Amino acid sequence: MTPEIDDAEVAEAVRDADSPSWSVRAAAGRRLAASAEAPGVGEVLHRLVLDDRDTAVTYETAAALLERNDRRGLRIVLTALSCAYESATAEEILALLDNDPRRMTDEGRKHLVAQLDEMALDSSEPVRVELERLLTPLLQFDPTLRLPTPETGDTAQAHGRTRP
Repeated sequence: MTPEIDDAEVAEAVRDADSPSWSVRAAAGRRLAASAEAPGVGEVLHRLVLDDRDTAVTYETAAALLERNDRRGLRIVLTALSCAYESATAEEILALLDNDPRRMTDEGRKHLVAQLDEMALDSSEPVRVELERLLTPLLQFDPTLRLPTPETGDTAQAHGRTRP
């Protein structure tokens, strides 16, 4: 992951996000992903993930957000996916999610499922739909990925959902 950038670099990357050049927009998405918490940056990243001029911008920005390996990056990607009207854009995002390196190991899958379960508690309805779309195949592959909670014995029930 790219280290967080300072305010001047954020301002420059935000300007670059409007460039006519796809490579400049893609680089801006990569740089801004490191500072997704900065005011206004989330909206710019959302726009770059949904770039309607070049899927390379979508790919680079979404990949950088997923490399953060945190809820903020994943939420921006899932929010964009939930409103991706262009099929090529949706396919780029889905390919990145399907090839998330965390899916390759037991520990990584457990971490991803835990992260998705946590996000289901406070996400918007469109994001919850995308979360379930990601969770379903993971849990079909290995139902033990969802660990029971001490309070209820069942993570899905603790979150007010039933297992897919």
